[in-house]
Amino acid sequence: MGYHHQFATRQQAQLAVFEYIEGFYNRKRRHSKLGYLTPCQYENLLYNQAVAA
Repeated sequence: MGYHHQFATRQQAQLAVFEYIEGFYNRKRRHSKLGYLTPCQYENLLYNQAVAA
């Protein structure tokens, strides 16, 4: 999907936005509130700390 993509339906556009947010933004983007880790890295850190405790 390119930057200037035209969608046939509103549903297709909503799905593309959802996939971007869930697939990239929330999983791969580093967050300052998480110590500049990705959410996946932070979850792994918390899980490993819980297992070690």
